[in-house]
Amino acid sequence: MELPLGQCHDSRSWDDDSDPESETDPDAQAEAYVARVLSPPKSGLAFPRPSQLSTPAVSPSASEPRAASKVSAVSEPGLLSLPPELLLEICSYLDARLVLHVLSRVCHALRDLVYDRVTWRLRALHRVRAPYPVVEEKNFDWPAACIALEEHLSRWAEDGRRAEYFCLANGHLAAIDSVLLLQGGSLCLSGSRDRTVNLWDLRQLGTEPSQVLVKTLGTKRNSTHEGWVWSLAAQDHRVCSGSWDSTVKLWDLAADGQQFGEIKTSSAVLCLSYLSDVLVTGTYDKKVAIYDPRDRMETRDAPTGWERGPSRGSDIPPPRPITHEASPALLKCQQLHSRPVLALMADDQHIISGSEDRTLVVVDRRANRVLQRLQLDSYLLCMSYQEPQLWAGDNHGLLHVFVNRNGCLQLVRSFDVGHSFPITGIQYSVGALYTTSTDKSIRVHVPTDPPRTICTRKYDSTLNRVCAEGNLVVAGSGDVSLEVWRLPA
Repeated sequence: MELPLGQCHDSRSWDDDSDPESETDPDAQAEAYVARVLSPPKSGLAFPRPSQLSTPAVSPSASEPRAASKVSAVSEPGLLSLPPELLLEICSYLDARLVLHVLSRVCHALRDLVYDRVTWRLRALHRVRAPYPVVEEKNFDWPAACIALEEHLSRWAEDGRRAEYFCLANGHLAAIDSVLLLQGGSLCLSGSRDRTVNLWDLRQLGTEPSQVLVKTLGTKRNSTHEGWVWSLAAQDHRVCSGSWDSTVKLWDLAADGQQFGEIKTSSAVLCLSYLSDVLVTGTYDKKVAIYDPRDRMETRDAPTGWERGPSRGSDIPPPRPITHEASPALLKCQQLHSRPVLALMADDQHIISGSEDRTLVVVDRRANRVLQRLQLDSYLLCMSYQEPQLWAGDNHGLLHVFVNRNGCLQLVRSFDVGHSFPITGIQYSVGALYTTSTDKSIRVHVPTDPPRTICTRKYDSTLNRVCAEGNLVVAGSGDVSLEVWRLPA
C-alpha cells in the first residue's frame, strides 16, 4: 500500500512562525508526549498493513545475463578451462573479499570475471534469494554490497547464536531513550530519562561493569541535563545531547568529555542532526532550527532577518550570555509543521523533517526554501538515511522506503516487517537492517524487497532506538539497561 505523495516543486519559504507556547513542566510534557506519540494504535483504528508482495524471488539464472563473455577461452586443460558457471560456483565458496582482492590478481581471465558487475549481482541474488536492492542506483557498487550482505548474514547465522549479548544495567536509573556508537563501535553514548548522558567503553565488555562505564557527562552531580535526554548526535569526536529542558549541550570527547557549548531552544529538543557545518534541531514547538557549530561567541545579539534567523525574532529567545562555554550561532529557525518535529536528517543539500502532523518536509539548505511537503497516513518516529535512500519507521509499526531525487522524495515501498507497535529505532545500511519497537523486540533483517527477518529478540520492556557500527549493535531499554550485541568480527 502506498502513501499519498506531495508535490515536488513547492517553492514556499519556511517563514511562518507560530506563537510561542506557554511555559510548562518539562517532565509532565515529556510524559504526556510518550503517552500520546508512542502508544499503539487504538483498537478498531488499526492502520491497514501492506499486503504481501506478489513479486517472486528473483532467480539469478532467469533474470541476469551470464558472465561467460568476460572469460577468455583457454585451450589448455585446468581450472580456467571450466565454464564460467562452474568458476562462479567455486568462487561462491570463497570469502567475497578474497575473491575481489586476491583472485583478481591471479590472471587476466579471473580478473575479467571478478571485475564483471554481473558476477557480483549473481552472487548477491544467490545469497539473499529475493529482489535486491530495494532501490538500485546507477553505478551501484555490487562488490561492496555483496561483501556487506555476506558479512551480515554470517554474523547473524543460526538465529544469532554466535552473537555475544551483554546487558549493562548499572549506569542509569530510568529508561534509555537514545543511543549512539562512536569510533567504530569502541565507545557508546546513552541518554536517559534520569537526565544523564553516559559514556561507555565497549572494548571492556565482559570485564567488571565499572570498567565499561567511563563517566557521566557534565559537571553537575548525577545529571547532565535538567530534563529527560531524548536525542544524541555526533560529528567526529564532538557530540551533542538534546533534552526536554529545552537545551542542546555540546561535548568534546577528545577533551575528556568537557562541555564546549550550549544552545537554549524555545522548546524541548526531540531530534538532532550534526554535520561539520550545521547542527539542526527539531523541537516540540513544531520548529526546525539551524545552527553553525563552527561560529561560537560568548555573547550574541538576537538574530534578525533571514541571514541570522526567522522574520519574527520575538518567537526565539535571544541567546544568553555565557561565561564558561560558547553558543553556536543561530542561522535559521522556522515552523515547518503544525505538530512536534519527531525525526529529521540533514546532508550537504537538504534537511528532511518528519512530524506528528503526519507530514514529511524537504528543505533546500542553499536556496533556503521548502522543496516538498508530503502528507502521509501516519507519522514517522525514526529515520535512517544513506543517500539517496531514506528508510523510516512509523507509529503503526510499518517501514517505509523513500528515494531522494534532487530534493524530491518518492515513496518506493511500504513494508510490514513484523512489529505490532510503533517502530522506535531504525538503522539501515546497504547490507543490514535493524529495527526496534515498543512491542519489546529488536528485529534483524536483510534489506531486500521485502525485508527478510533473520533474527528476533524479545525483552520485558520497550526498546528505544538502535545503533550499529563495526561489529557492535546497541539499543536502549525501558527497564534502564543498555542492550549490547557483539558480533563475530
